[in-house]
Amino acid sequence: MFPSTVYSDRRKKLRNELSGGLILFLGNQEVPFNYPANTYSFRQDSNFSYFFGLDHPDLAGIIDLDNGIDYIFGNDVDIDDIIWMGVQPTIRDQAAKAGVDHTAPLTGLNEAIKNAREQGRRVHFAPPYRGETILWLAALLHIPHLELKANASEPLIKAIIRLRMKKDAMEVAEIEKMVDVAWKMHTTAMKMARPGIVEREIAGTIEGIALANAGPVSFPVILSINGQTLHNHYHGNTLAGGRMLVIDAGCENELHYSSDITRTVPVGGKFNARQKGIYEVVLHANLTAIKAVKPGTPFKEIHMLAATEIARGLTALGIMKGDPAEAALKGAHTLFFPHGLGHPLGLDVHDLEGMGENLIGYDEEVQRSSEFGLAFLRFGRKLQEGFVMTIEPGIYFIPELIDIWKAENKLAEYINFDVVETYKDFGGIRIEDDILVTADGCRVLGKPIPKTVAEIEELMSDLKI
Repeated sequence: MFPSTVYSDRRKKLRNELSGGLILFLGNQEVPFNYPANTYSFRQDSNFSYFFGLDHPDLAGIIDLDNGIDYIFGNDVDIDDIIWMGVQPTIRDQAAKAGVDHTAPLTGLNEAIKNAREQGRRVHFAPPYRGETILWLAALLHIPHLELKANASEPLIKAIIRLRMKKDAMEVAEIEKMVDVAWKMHTTAMKMARPGIVEREIAGTIEGIALANAGPVSFPVILSINGQTLHNHYHGNTLAGGRMLVIDAGCENELHYSSDITRTVPVGGKFNARQKGIYEVVLHANLTAIKAVKPGTPFKEIHMLAATEIARGLTALGIMKGDPAEAALKGAHTLFFPHGLGHPLGLDVHDLEGMGENLIGYDEEVQRSSEFGLAFLRFGRKLQEGFVMTIEPGIYFIPELIDIWKAENKLAEYINFDVVETYKDFGGIRIEDDILVTADGCRVLGKPIPKTVAEIEELMSDLKI
């Protein structure tokens, strides 16, 4: 945990954002995956972690906006628990680490919420996302579970977004530590990427590196020679020469701060001419986008800059045609780059996404598009100092999408479909870095992970772990 004053200060700032009532944060519970005593690894709710810091199941926190008191509700262990888990800190001791002086058994939460409701006080809560939390919240508030999302407090949601989006120096340091672990994960994967290796051998190895150095992976590892499927979690393919391997992986630590890095490498360690051509286009888009990051610039503009550079590069290769800027404006690039340029990163790998993408990434000034491709941009509004974002352009040759566009002759004035046909066996390439928006630009976080052609080929020249 951070020092207790960090959590006290965060709650004070949140209290200043709202007026009247209670703010209720339910921590996560343990979740069984095949029978009650056999649970998934516990992962605390990110909002509870941010404001209270305690990484244990079956806790709840209340910030009373009217009397200025914070509360932790939870149960001390009994002898049965001690037999299986050993001696555990008391709830009072845990609460002290979060700067909270007032504690009560978990049963006291029912009474506290009941009293608040009877007094007509508002109970602010964020949208729940886990089934057991939804049921718990529905029972506490006497709100049908299907209506909870609609009754979540928008003032609370917006306040949480304002506070959590801007990372302080301690948070940035934690994220950067996780990028450094990702360096070990990705450089190991690169060295293992040789013909005859099954994907799961690499995926399992780098997940082990995450666990050995920090904690679990921050999302299920994406590692595939079929990189044209953007989130490909199948790891049963055998690597073969002539294929590209997309590796999208990161990890999180005990405080739950995350990294999210993507690298794409040639199986066997050497780019052929076709691979190098596409790779250099993606790399140029990545570097151009990073260079354009600065406070006050709408992220949507940077996304379109990357899209234009991808269209420009593919035009130079004969895959697209016409004016690249015009092609990007019309959306022709989305045949090859159908996703957004990046997303916020922090306690969640898609930071704050549970609060609602449009509330996080858009505002009155920058509206979300409904157009194919651009609609998948999770974040479009102006960047601010302290934001941590991913920058992850890509080029993908998705046979099924190509077939649809070709059959419809869609945007054919910008696409050489005959040439595109020859790339349907290519797969995909994505290059992703984690960046901090600074006062006058940005900084790429962590130890540099090889991403130029020369750097990757040099690292992979001796394909051993």
